[in-house]
Amino acid sequence: MTRSDLVVQLAERFGQLTHRDTEFAVKTILDAMSDALARGHRIEIRGFGSFSINRRHPRVGRNPRSGEQVVIPEKLVPHFKPGKALREAVDEKMPATDNAASGV
Repeated sequence: MTRSDLVVQLAERFGQLTHRDTEFAVKTILDAMSDALARGHRIEIRGFGSFSINRRHPRVGRNPRSGEQVVIPEKLVPHFKPGKALREAVDEKMPATDNAASGV
């Protein structure tokens, strides 16, 4: 699902909202979440999951072309952890197959 798919689905579900209002609401929510994560805050949406920031420590990697060692600096990356209700809902809707279980 893309952002525009979400806007269309919400506009259809809530007929009193215009497409423009729905687009503004989705943008506002996503911007607020991005700002909170950028300030280092944790976001928890009960029944859905939580967003937090993980720190990747600096490390030494290799340039795949030349093979020379490269220092990769520390960085902060967003992390999502699904809540129990979301995990169970996905597990219910998506039957496990032999390929998925074996990692193929």
